[in-house]
Amino acid sequence: MNKQDIILLYKYNQWANALILNATAKVTQEEFLASASFPYGGLRGTLVHTLFAEWVWRQRWEGTSPTKRFKPKDFPTFDSLRTRWAEEEKALMSFVKGITDEKLESKFKYNSTDGEPHERILWQVMAHMVNHGTQHRAEAAAMLTDLGHSPGEIDLIVFLD
Repeated sequence: MNKQDIILLYKYNQWANALILNATAKVTQEEFLASASFPYGGLRGTLVHTLFAEWVWRQRWEGTSPTKRFKPKDFPTFDSLRTRWAEEEKALMSFVKGITDEKLESKFKYNSTDGEPHERILWQVMAHMVNHGTQHRAEAAAMLTDLGHSPGEIDLIVFLD
């Protein structure tokens, strides 16, 4: 994996997130907060988890291992979530654009939020983060579709077209 490939994946991630967030902007506050039978609950819980993953991985890549997770209650409204996501997206894309091919192949150490130590190759975890987002965007897309606000196709191949 090289810098050009990673940038492409992260531009896809950014595009797909925008589709989900734009569709979420159309739901009511009650729909945003409603529970659901997905692993992270409803729309808010799923999106907060997805944002947290992007934030925590970037933190780890930059040398910090946070121990606290974002909580849905930290984002009482969709606007509060979207504002925080825009901040994170800017920081994440700055990190991605500053990466080098050599750095992508390097190992880095971090601790999980539970304090468990790990060592990974950077490009593998960066690819994982986009893949992880795909799973949770699909869950959010299903909820949004049920609410009458489908985000449309969020596949990588659609982005590439």
